[in-house]
Amino acid sequence: MRIRTAGVVAVLGLALAASGCGGSDSDKPAAKESAKATGGKLVIWADDKRTAALKPFAEEFGKENGVTVEVQAVSKDLQTNFVTASQQGSGPDVVVGAHDWIGNLVQNGAIDPVQLAAEQKSAFNETAVKAVTFNGQLYGVPYATENVALIRNTELAPEAPKTIEELVTTGKKLKAEKKASEILCLQSGQNGDAYHVYPLYTSGGGYLFGTGANGDYDPKDLGVGKPESIAAFQKIAKLGEKGDGALKRSITGENSIATFTGKKCAFLVSGPWAIADAKKANIKYDISPVPGFAGGKEAQPFVGVQAFYVAAKGKNKALAQEFVTNYVTKPELAVALYKAEPRPPALTAAFDQVKGEDPDLAKFQEAGKNGQVLPAIPAMAAIWDPFGKAEAAIIGGADPAKTITAAGKTIQGQIK
Repeated sequence: MRIRTAGVVAVLGLALAASGCGGSDSDKPAAKESAKATGGKLVIWADDKRTAALKPFAEEFGKENGVTVEVQAVSKDLQTNFVTASQQGSGPDVVVGAHDWIGNLVQNGAIDPVQLAAEQKSAFNETAVKAVTFNGQLYGVPYATENVALIRNTELAPEAPKTIEELVTTGKKLKAEKKASEILCLQSGQNGDAYHVYPLYTSGGGYLFGTGANGDYDPKDLGVGKPESIAAFQKIAKLGEKGDGALKRSITGENSIATFTGKKCAFLVSGPWAIADAKKANIKYDISPVPGFAGGKEAQPFVGVQAFYVAAKGKNKALAQEFVTNYVTKPELAVALYKAEPRPPALTAAFDQVKGEDPDLAKFQEAGKNGQVLPAIPAMAAIWDPFGKAEAAIIGGADPAKTITAAGKTIQGQIK
């Protein structure tokens, strides 16, 4: 899940000392010479979970190339800290993060294109490759995909609802029978959550950006505030606090999963990151696509991708390219990252390796197969806050047309 919280960088210095040993010295001469010229050190930034998974692979890479690899865990606000450090010349050589960072990182000159051979590209999920391609260039090596789905407590709701209206009917019945206290756990909070509400927005006919002839998102075609978005939010409003009560601002990113695992709601809209908590709570669950409105369009979740990037201002760029192109592409590393935090691996060989032991992966992938790649264009940064706040206000009872029209004007002003 994408978490946008401010904070101080907490660094775990994992200096992985490398031996100067032998046989691989001549294998990667360009990377080796680059390493010597810059002090023989590769610095990688990742979050806490990925840092732990990366350690043994970074150590192996260091030994093979006769360098030191330092993996540093940046616990909060990784993207902002990376851009700032890059501008100051104190950033890492490699950074791990979400694909929707790309537009901002390219705009700030913080990352370089990645050089993958056609054969290497073909080993990845096609959607994942598309997500890390910006302005016709590949800017990251993907390792995992993610999207939300409907996670259902099968003891409370044995059958998957075909529509959101059917879900509401079941949820209301469970409340009346005092088997649940909430109809649906879909996080909003006081500031809204565009990521989680997006399947309902698309089912209602709304869109964020149109697409050009080449399929890329067009920032000049903003859908927020247009009639389609008003119609979508009129439907969403009926699910809100003044309507059915299925969408509530009291359901937040902090409590949505816990409310579900506490058996207070039968339905949760969330991603693979919620499954560990469901298992820990011994919830009998199943996963299916988020249902759309009756008679509406298909509910399309955002499809996100996690990837490795080469820092444009890193001190060891040749070595960084070598790491992301020839180590990140290893199935063993993809599986290790999957075990650190289960999300469908982007590398087909790794996905095939783990899907037998984890049937949830295929269900999440099925729920996202017709999803929309989360826009990585810089204009997307203008969407999150105004859209989310409009969503929360409408859920609370504000007029949908006036509220989303005003949000559209705010977004348009920020894009210009």
